[in-house]
Amino acid sequence: MHMVHDPAAPAEAPIAFDDFLNVDIRVGRIIRVDPFPEARKPAYKLTIDFGSGVGIKRSSAQVCGLYTPETLEGRMIAAVVNFSPRQVGKFMSEVLTLGFPDTAGNVVLFAPDTEVPLGARLF
Repeated sequence: MHMVHDPAAPAEAPIAFDDFLNVDIRVGRIIRVDPFPEARKPAYKLTIDFGSGVGIKRSSAQVCGLYTPETLEGRMIAAVVNFSPRQVGKFMSEVLTLGFPDTAGNVVLFAPDTEVPLGARLF
């Protein structure tokens, strides 16, 4: 699978519904934002609370274009919580924070538009 940033690109090849169900996307709340100066592209280290089921996880997120630590802390986000952890420099990213590119290529975070319980799963 590759990441497509072109909104005019066609949809990916069809997958089985069970394949979608295997991707565990949950809502969490960012509880801490730390700088990540050693990242190759500008990024923050996020600490995210997904509630009692998933717990607190960390993620590297390239969201510096539109967000500051102050606007991120307390924000609800969506993330894939069942990928294997990924080493990003000296930092272990445990979840994939989800977003969409705007017309300038900045990441716009994906989140519910109203409060939902932490750990709620996307379906």
